[in-house]
Amino acid sequence: MTLNEVKPGGSVKIVRINGAGAVKRRIMDMGLTKGTEVAVRKIAPLGDPIELTVRGYELSIRKDEAAAIEVV
Repeated sequence: MTLNEVKPGGSVKIVRINGAGAVKRRIMDMGLTKGTEVAVRKIAPLGDPIELTVRGYELSIRKDEAAAIEVV
């Protein structure tokens, strides 16, 4: 399952971040690393962006970035 498939109100744990280079590094710099608990707060009406709560702060990411993050 990937992060973009989680419904609002759901809480998951990051298992793996797919991708390479600058995109993967940018995602990890935002605090989305393996083992981190993430809660999906809201999804915009057209599905992009997705608002998350991670490590005590709010973060919005694009749907395609969320699709690269595997969760359980």
